[in-house]
Amino acid sequence: MGDELRFDGRVVIVTGAGAGLGRSHALLFASRGAKVVVNDLGGKMTGGGQSTAAADAVVQEIKAQGGQAVANYDSVENGAQIVQCALDHYKQVDVVINNAGILRDASFKKMTEEDWDLINRVHVLGAFRVTHAAWPHMQDKSYGRILFTISSAGLYGNFGQANYAAAKLGLLGLSNTLALEGAKKNIKVNAIAPFAGSRLTETVLQRDMLEALEPGHVSPVVAWLAHESCESTGGCFEVGGGVFTQLRWERTQGKVFKLGRTISPEAVRGAWEQITDFSHATHPENIAASMAPIVSNLGTKSLGGNELIDVDQALGAKLPETVTSYTEKDLALYALGVGAARDPLDANDLKLVFELNSEGFYGLPTYGVVPAINAILKLAMEGHQAPGLNYGFDRILHGEQFTEVTRPLPAKATLRHKARIKDIFDKGKGAVVVTEIVSEDAETGEVLIRNDATMFVRGAGGFGGERGPSSEVNVPPDRKPDAVITEKTADNQALLYRLTGDWNPLHADPAFAQAFGFEKPILHGLCTFGYVGRHVIKAFAGGDPRLFRNIRVRFADTVFPGETLKTEMWKEKDGKIVFRTSVVEREKVVISNASVELYPEIPTARPVAKAAPAAAAPAPASSAGRTSADVFAVIAAWVAEHPEVAAKVNTTYQLNLTSPSSTWTIDMRGKGQVGPGAPSKADCVLNLSDADWLAMTGGQADPQKLYFGGKLKITGNVMASQKLEFLKQIDPSSVKVPRSEKPAAAPVAKAQEPAAEPKARAIFTALAERVAKTPSLVTEVKAVLRFKVSAPDAVWTVDLKNGDGSVVEGATGKPDATLALSDADLVELAKDVSSVPSLFMHGALRVDGDLSVAHRLGFMKQLIS
Repeated sequence: MGDELRFDGRVVIVTGAGAGLGRSHALLFASRGAKVVVNDLGGKMTGGGQSTAAADAVVQEIKAQGGQAVANYDSVENGAQIVQCALDHYKQVDVVINNAGILRDASFKKMTEEDWDLINRVHVLGAFRVTHAAWPHMQDKSYGRILFTISSAGLYGNFGQANYAAAKLGLLGLSNTLALEGAKKNIKVNAIAPFAGSRLTETVLQRDMLEALEPGHVSPVVAWLAHESCESTGGCFEVGGGVFTQLRWERTQGKVFKLGRTISPEAVRGAWEQITDFSHATHPENIAASMAPIVSNLGTKSLGGNELIDVDQALGAKLPETVTSYTEKDLALYALGVGAARDPLDANDLKLVFELNSEGFYGLPTYGVVPAINAILKLAMEGHQAPGLNYGFDRILHGEQFTEVTRPLPAKATLRHKARIKDIFDKGKGAVVVTEIVSEDAETGEVLIRNDATMFVRGAGGFGGERGPSSEVNVPPDRKPDAVITEKTADNQALLYRLTGDWNPLHADPAFAQAFGFEKPILHGLCTFGYVGRHVIKAFAGGDPRLFRNIRVRFADTVFPGETLKTEMWKEKDGKIVFRTSVVEREKVVISNASVELYPEIPTARPVAKAAPAAAAPAPASSAGRTSADVFAVIAAWVAEHPEVAAKVNTTYQLNLTSPSSTWTIDMRGKGQVGPGAPSKADCVLNLSDADWLAMTGGQADPQKLYFGGKLKITGNVMASQKLEFLKQIDPSSVKVPRSEKPAAAPVAKAQEPAAEPKARAIFTALAERVAKTPSLVTEVKAVLRFKVSAPDAVWTVDLKNGDGSVVEGATGKPDATLALSDADLVELAKDVSSVPSLFMHGALRVDGDLSVAHRLGFMKQLIS
């Protein structure tokens, strides 16, 4: 068959090839044209002993089928001799299959050091020595394929196999590291965790299962991973019984504690559910991605917190948006619930409860708190609470309330509520949490209501946070009130008010109230809130609620239904009305630190501003006259003035800039030097575009976002890049290089180098010709790919899934995968597709959609020379 995977001219070493999986692998490679070194010590399953019979038998079997093979009887601990055997007979080594293994099973208590050492010597040390001996030969040829045989025991653990499990997982770490080190030399390294009938499984599997789990079900993936056309590297595959799967690491988003605060075991316990929640798991693919959360958390400063409140996480957090509606009926019921229309002939109150009133129907503005609070309660009942707030309703008291309306409330409306945690203050024994709720007209987007609900959380303070503003505000002046209104609440007032959405049984159930130490149900604080709002409107707005702007109160004590409220009011010079409300019968202040502001005239609906067109992106810094040479000149001057910083950093950096190309050195050793060209030895090398360097040093781009977005590539000592924080102390605009002068630090040759001519069109034109000549690519690739090319921008669609295939400019159809890379990296890929893993791992190639497509890019091989 023309598309058969062949190994003609390749030399393959298979260790432990005398039986089981190794024999199956060796036979398959030989049948596909490979010259095979059949290695087997011929020892016992538990180690010890030696025989040539096993290897000889497999070699004879291969030769009988017309293949080429040579036997080797060395222990894998003598790995160099196994590789030398391949060189002596076949002059090369192309593929190493590390398969040899033994078992020394015992429970951990009974396991001896000999059991432990022997397993690790054979599996880990043996695989190391064979691979280590083959490695330089593969590097010299810029070609190699290596496979490590690990085990599900190492991935998941297995009773009685502590030694075996530790060794096998160690091999996975070795495999992953060699995949990175071998990438530039076209050495692909992978690992498989096979499940098959062999000497190592015959003691734990039934006979019928052993027969079904034949080694021949595993060998095909071994051959594919070892083939020259396979681009996979750094993979881990679990195979057996006809099932082929790839494994990857998965981790939770976890919990991030900002630094600078005490992280206690109790804090970890409190966050354990979040730490172990895999519902939004991530899959780090390399050590840079793994370290990303840690690196981004370095240098943070915690705002404090404890097991009840994590200020870092909660402050500024937004709750899910909610939508509620109300009608005239809701406004009328609310007005009745806060004592309006006790006298049904009162013309002013009739406007609040009768929607067909000839003089108009107006909603009480204090109703604006009801839909907002009900929206928060609805979210809580659905399990939505701001992250970092880990307390229940049993701990909170409604301490203060601010409500503002931008205009008179419509008779009916659908509102969209947007809530966020606005402030958190430490009050010692307790904490204050302020939730801001902005309510918009859902149809027009006009903001109608703003609320700040301030809750006192018992036992949540003492974390050393800010105490917040002074507690004494809106203090009544020392003079007689300008107005006083006294009004008795109805005995059933709490039952009436609860129809607005109050579901707390403390306001309705006598037994429940008594359990909390009250002689009877108490009035909801927001019911009193509505009462006092009416009082101010009556006294200073002529009974017209449309003039009401905002109200701010502190809830000082409880009110029982049937008690009499007395509101004393003072009008300040600025027009604000300061007031306090007390219960006459008990002479207790129940509303304090309170005020109302009125509009001078009735506001009207404000037209909603249309979204402004997106602002044009700021021009690159260089277009404004600043170049990278200027920036480095400023850095050089600053370093010269601060030699103590150089001594502290003690690191040499090389910066390779592209578009246009230039190389620079920031040597922070000794007294420090900055200039063009590469240093003799760099501790840390940074690669990024000239534009991104200018944006980063100008404060328009964040280095961490550039790094994790693949725009900033760092090699060498990655952690040393953190020491570049000193650049934040430098203002590149502080020194302006005269345009008439040539910057002394500018690299003349490279700075004048013209930008490379874009190659995308030529590459895809060549690809179109190849597709036209090779329609079989459609059946081989079976995918539609979209290439998004940058620097300069271009989009091309390659359809190798439908018809005879096509290559067209632009975004057409629905792609199976989208590949994003620069024009320069596209050139590298078109020259040598083996660069794909390196481009991908270093962030130069991004693949969205079906990632497996990245392994099928062989059709682009050598499109250009």
